[in-house]
Amino acid sequence: MDDEAYDELVRSVTPRESVGGVKTYQNTVAMACPACEEPFDDLVVCEDEYSSLELSKMLDLCVTTHEGDVLLFTHKP
Repeated sequence: MDDEAYDELVRSVTPRESVGGVKTYQNTVAMACPACEEPFDDLVVCEDEYSSLELSKMLDLCVTTHEGDVLLFTHKP
């Protein structure tokens, strides 16, 4: 993902939490996922080399990267 697309994405979503190199954002504007073109529910940005995610519900995930960070787009089935 290029810098312009990433900046637009982060400006458009609502920050929720930042803990241990993982930032979460909620998609409150029905923005389309860059991978599948469907609106996503949440964006999870993993900034550290290693991260552990504990999911409490079933989610479909789309993935991309930006400057070494992993971006996860969640979709509730």
